[in-house]
Parts: sequence; structure tokens; C-alpha cells
Amino acid sequence: MTPPNDRLLILDFGSQVTQLIARRAREAGVYAAILPYHCGDEAVRAFRPGGIILSGGPTSVVAEGSPRAPDAVWTLGVPVLGICYGQQTMCAQLGGAVESGHAREFGRAELAVTESCALCANVWPVGSHPTVWMSHGDRVTRAPDGFKVIATSSGAPFAFIADEKRQFYGVQFHPEVVHTPDGAALLAAFAHDVCGLSPSWTMGTFRTTEVERLRTFIGPTAKVLCGLSGGVDSAVAAALIHEAIGDRLTCVLVDTGLLREGEADAISDLFGKHYAIPLRVVRAGETFLAALKGVTDPERKRKIIGHLFIDVFEAEAKTIPGATFLAQGTLYPDVIESVAVHGGPASTIKSHHNVGGLPARMNLKLVEPLRELFKDEVRDLGRELGLPDSFVNRHPFPGPGLAIRVLGEVTEERVAILRRADTVYLDEIRQAGLYDSIWQAFAVLLPVRTVGVMGDERSYDNVLALRAVTSVDGMTADTYPFPHDFLARVATRLVGEVRGINRVVYDITSKPPGTIEWE
Repeated sequence: MTPPNDRLLILDFGSQVTQLIARRAREAGVYAAILPYHCGDEAVRAFRPGGIILSGGPTSVVAEGSPRAPDAVWTLGVPVLGICYGQQTMCAQLGGAVESGHAREFGRAELAVTESCALCANVWPVGSHPTVWMSHGDRVTRAPDGFKVIATSSGAPFAFIADEKRQFYGVQFHPEVVHTPDGAALLAAFAHDVCGLSPSWTMGTFRTTEVERLRTFIGPTAKVLCGLSGGVDSAVAAALIHEAIGDRLTCVLVDTGLLREGEADAISDLFGKHYAIPLRVVRAGETFLAALKGVTDPERKRKIIGHLFIDVFEAEAKTIPGATFLAQGTLYPDVIESVAVHGGPASTIKSHHNVGGLPARMNLKLVEPLRELFKDEVRDLGRELGLPDSFVNRHPFPGPGLAIRVLGEVTEERVAILRRADTVYLDEIRQAGLYDSIWQAFAVLLPVRTVGVMGDERSYDNVLALRAVTSVDGMTADTYPFPHDFLARVATRLVGEVRGINRVVYDITSKPPGTIEWE
């Protein structure tokens, strides 16, 4: 367990990237936990942090009723770092001024470092011009008493401020995102140099702590059902829970008819045979496809699949005496894109079938041991638990499966076309030795048909889109730059081997503005 005072507390004001702050802290070997900004003075004191970070957020500080940090933040006597909105509320609460209506900054910006402080002394020398990532409309126009300006930008005269006597620091930019190249070093400097925290937190530490937490949370006799989706997340969650409670875990693989080619057999071999974890396979493809008949809206698809998934589990749970928990491999990107984290004001991007709790009628409690981790952290945990690299390194696969990659109506025929096309595409990627260089690659069947010529005859068939991205954590992503000859070879195989496709296109949209999945 991480001792009190040797950890960071992050107060969440609703930023979509708040969890990245915790991630950077963990990369520096320091445990960090997130609480909502409205948790109250007692919660802040009870956490006994060695330092506090105030996150960004979507609200204007000058708006009436906008969020504020608990008073205890300023009186505990520990270092405080305010990021973007966090800097602005720090200034507003300590006697400075924040205004709207000035020049906004979104994206990369250049700082001019004019002073030094403990936070940046070993990262940015005076006179340097580092690149940072900005995302603000409001800006600080007067720093509180005791603060000095460390750096400015063209749109933020108080881009970096410090009160070294109280160890309060404020930055208008986002050091947690990869677009601020030295941001991780700044956050590590806050944890180590300013707060004096030791680099003692590792994935092994998380494993030990989470196993202890699971044993306490689940209790000595309760049984757990774990929904395996075919992806890495649910598999790692199952392995972790199995370490905690042993054979009181039963894994259930719902074959929705929307899995990848050979998925059910591969999962059965890994868990039912190799790890000897009790596994049940429920064949429910016809049920899911019938429920999706005529549905084209992506949110309706996700919700139908999510509700039906729960229904199937409810029926299966009734056959297992003592089953009182349902485990899912929910990750933080799923949460942040679906609901406001910890009740904060973050905006919803899309719903996920395994986020948001369980129906009141269902007599199962939810356990999500990976809920605050990112994908690459889950992979590290999988290796820590002994899962094979061939499984841990698999590309992410959405819980709703191929249904959200068949744009438009989901039918058995269209799913079969996509499943085969996806297999061919991934086979070519593996043969080219590119699989481990790509974060995620998949095919999307479009609700568009085009004219073609095949065998001297006119064809009128489906368009297939290919997607491949690079990413660190799934929160942002860039298109993978395939050579043209590779794409040409894949297109030739797809049109030649997959009946029903006569045109192939490649998606070159980054995230943002797009998402990785199409639906």
C-alpha cells in the first residue's frame, strides 16, 4: 500500500484529459488518485496528500457558480499545481484576476521562459522557448500576491506563474498531453523535486494493491461472473480477479455473433484450457442480430447491445448459485468518453456498452478493476500477471464488436463480409511485420454501394474503409502511414477474396477531430 503523504491528489474539474495527469505521475513512479473538485475539505484532508494538482475543465472561471477548489487545498501546507482551469481558479481564489474576451489559444504554442523556479529549473533554462499545448479561452490577467511570472506566450501573459514560498504553481498549458514535449518531465519535477515524493509506485504495486482491494470488496465467499469480450481488457480483468479469489470466478463469453473470426475458440483455449479458469460460452448470435434488425443509429446500437449483454448475463447468473458480482474490463477512456468522471462536468462523447452501472432489477454488483487504467497500462499489467505477449499485444476491440463497424443496418450477411475483410486486412499487416507498430487497425463496412468492373462485368457492391492509427493511450491518435504499395496489395486481396466488396478506401483522419472507431 502507498503510505499517506507519499502520493498525489488530483482534483478533477472535468477535463477530458484529467486521467493523463495521473498517468504521468505513475510513469514517474508516484501514486496518484483522482477526486472530484467538489469532494469537500474533509476528503482532501483525509487523503493526506504529499501534493495536489488541480486539473483543467470545460467551464469558464468567470461564469457564475463555476467550480472552485476546496479551501483545504490552500491551507494543508502542501505544494499545489494548477493546470489550465486549475491555474485560473487558483488565481481567482487567491486574489488574482481572470478575464474572458482576450485572444484564445488552442493547439501548440511557444513559451518564453523569463524566470526560473523549482518546478522548471531542471527542465527549461531561462531564455528557452519550449513548445506547449494550449486550450483556453479565458486567461489570467493578474496573478495573486506572492506569485512571479516564469513564462509567457503570445496569448497568455501569465502562462506559467509560481509562488515558491507557498509552493503554489500555475500553468495555462497542459503538461499532461504528449503535445507538450517536456510536460512529463515537468510533472515528474513537481512530484519529485517540489513535493519530495519517492518513485515507488509500479504496476507490480498496483497488482498487489488491487488484489487486496478486490478480496476485501468481494468478500470471502461471494462468486463473480466476468464477461469476456475477446479483447485484452476483459482478459486482464479476469486474470487479476482470479488471482484475488481463485475458482470463485466464472468467466462467461457471450458469442454475440459480432466477434472476430475464430474469437470464441481462441478465448476458450486460453482461459478454459491454459489457465483453467472456469469458462462458459453462451451462443447468442441470433438473439443479438434480431435485436439489431433495422437499427442504424450508432448510439441505439450500443445501447441495445449493452442492455442485451446484461440480459444474457442475468440469465446466466441465475444458473450459478452465489454469483453476486459482475466483472467488466472497463478502462478509463471508455469512462471519460461516456460519462462525466466522478460526477464532474466533463462532456459525453459516446456511450460504451460496459459503462454506467447495472439495471436496478439485476441482483449483481459491478466490479471494474481496470476502470482507472489506460490500455498500455493494462498491457503492462497483463504481462505482470503472466498473460502471453501474443494476447496482451492484441489491438483493442470494442465491446459492441463488429456491429459498430458495420455502418447502417447490421445483418448476418454484412457482418460476415466485414469479418472476412477484417481478417484479410490484419493478415496482411502481420505478414508485413507492422502489427506491433500499430495501436489499432480494423475495417469498416460502409452503407454505400458503388459501380465497379469485375471480370468484364459491371458490379454494384459495398465500399470498405480501412483504419489504422498510432497512439499512446487511445485519447489521441494519428493515422498510420502505410506505404502506397501495401494499401494497393491489401485492396487487391480484399476485392479478389471477399465477395461483396468492390471498392476500398483508407481513413486518414486523426483523433481529434475524429474518434478511432467510426461509431
